[in-house]
Amino acid sequence: MTARVSPDQCQTMETLRDQIDLLDAELVSLLAERTGYIDRAIELKQVTDLPARIPHRVEEVVMQARRLAEKNGLDPDQIETMWRQLVDWSIDREAQVIRRD
Repeated sequence: MTARVSPDQCQTMETLRDQIDLLDAELVSLLAERTGYIDRAIELKQVTDLPARIPHRVEEVVMQARRLAEKNGLDPDQIETMWRQLVDWSIDREAQVIRRD
């Protein structure tokens, strides 16, 4: 397994690509972990009779992503677009079980 290094330590495209592959694996692992929380949300929402989509919560999550993007030097508009897609995917996953949105 390749050890993580900083971008400026990558001396070749092969090393750079290896680092991106490592990050992609971590991102997918984090998304899988996040999905576990979404699945638990499904259970809790069913018990408390909450819908899959809670608009004010969607906006809280998206605005938090925008703040984090700005803090980390990323384009908040691009991050918002990505996060809305992630949130919509999560809500669709919930709605399939809850059967109402």
